[in-house]
Amino acid sequence: MRILVVEDDALLGDGLQIGLAQDSNAVDWIKDGETASNILKTETFDAIVLDIGLPLLSGLEVLKRLRRDGNRTPVLLLTAKDSIEDRVKGLDLGADDYLTKPFDLEEVLARLRALTRRAVGRVNPVILHGDLELDPAGHAVKFKDEDIKLSRREFALLHTLLNNIGKVVSRNQIIEALYSWDEEIDSNALEVHIHHLRKKFGNDLINTVRGVGYIVKKISKNEP
Repeated sequence: MRILVVEDDALLGDGLQIGLAQDSNAVDWIKDGETASNILKTETFDAIVLDIGLPLLSGLEVLKRLRRDGNRTPVLLLTAKDSIEDRVKGLDLGADDYLTKPFDLEEVLARLRALTRRAVGRVNPVILHGDLELDPAGHAVKFKDEDIKLSRREFALLHTLLNNIGKVVSRNQIIEALYSWDEEIDSNALEVHIHHLRKKFGNDLINTVRGVGYIVKKISKNEP
């Protein structure tokens, strides 16, 4: 997943960026509301972790503008412990969930998984596709009942494609899901990851749509 963290507290923001990245996410960190609001007009994310108390523009105003523009990206608000009014207002403005500070990183991860699962219309926390099973929470993948080891990038790539079964995912969308702004990307990095996944799951899983991107096709009901 590609996640935007909007948090002005240096210690908390750094901790979120590192922790979320270790969970196979591409994480970008912004420290003020105005910059975040501008970036959200041109860039897309799978989820946003948004602090309410931000400099230049409050988190609630960022959220208000986001929803006014028709952006449906799931938003997890971070609020102070005693700010019930802000939590209520945030939910009414279109936030999907909230956490009060201090919080545990594992809970942030679990709530983000739930929000993004709902966003793609999936109920089961485990993604099933034929003989393939991917568990985002446990970072586990099984194929034909055997455990398959994947690198962090390979896991993120497979997760992205399985979250979009039946849809072509562009090369740019995949790159954004795998790499944050400050990471260097080799020109053939994506093709290498695709090659590794095909070696582990067979060539039929990931199909290339030439000049566009990649797709994991839906399994026909007539297929065994």
